Amino acid sequence: MKKCVTIIVPCYNEQDVLEVCYASLEQLMRDNDGYDWEVMLVNDGSTDDTLKIIKSLADRDSRVQYVDLSRNFGKEAAMLAGMDYAHGDCVIEVDADLQFPPDVIPAMLERWEHGYADVYGRYTSRTSESVARRLLTRLFYRMLRAASRFEVVPGVGDFRLLDRKCVDALRSLREQQRYTKGLYDWIGFSKSEVTFDKAERVAGRSKYSLRELFALAFDGLTSFTTAPLRIAIVGGVAISLGAFLYMLYFLIKTLIYNDPAQGFPTLIVVMLFLGGVQLLSLGIIGEYVGKIFNETKNRPVYFVNGSSTTPHDTTTR
Repeated sequence: MKKCVTIIVPCYNEQDVLEVCYASLEQLMRDNDGYDWEVMLVNDGSTDDTLKIIKSLADRDSRVQYVDLSRNFGKEAAMLAGMDYAHGDCVIEVDADLQFPPDVIPAMLERWEHGYADVYGRYTSRTSESVARRLLTRLFYRMLRAASRFEVVPGVGDFRLLDRKCVDALRSLREQQRYTKGLYDWIGFSKSEVTFDKAERVAGRSKYSLRELFALAFDGLTSFTTAPLRIAIVGGVAISLGAFLYMLYFLIKTLIYNDPAQGFPTLIVVMLFLGGVQLLSLGIIGEYVGKIFNETKNRPVYFVNGSSTTPHDTTTR
């Protein structure tokens, strides 16, 4: 009996690339007919003709299934929806823009057949990205690895193959504030890598600006580690110690050398500095409180407007 492989493709305003993406995946399926294939297209609240094209592809090819979310919930929720509806023995996550080349997938399947449960693609080149973006990405992964208690693999995105046991593990984590790249490493299981050069987008442009990527990185840090809270504590202790030593300095200067402290500019600078540190610390705490607030609502991660298939099971719906 053939093993079933599900390819999950989150789609948000991808009308310019969907036909090209399907043609590439169709060639992949034709060249690797030793598997049963399922292509799961997840429409994440697109405002263009993405859903219309998805339905056309589903009518044309019975291997193509789709899930239409009720609005734009974000890529993390779209990937979870794809996993909920995927029926394969393993799933492979790709982007519709084909920056993750499908011709790497056979190598992933080979590693899976050798017993690896999580086969991830690692970039060997990021020349399609700006220098600033590459530097910020490197900095983010260094911070995340330093703050985490387990190994976080740098230079790895969502392009990966996951065995059914990994998929079920991820599906059981129904948290609202999802950072899936961290969850891949958190769940464990045996891992292997394949390398590839990240290609240029087939058409269109990236959905993430530099500002949005920075916000996503900060959200990933605060969703996955409490290190920023510890940094605020360490900073508070250091500033308090510095203020105490500064006070001793002026006390000794006044009592021993009879040198009255003028102090007004110094006082203003210290007050403004401490006020800024306090506001920064409150902002970090507020970020975590906001996430707690959202999680306590216990809302579903997404809602489905329609689909061409049924969920794999209903245990985590």
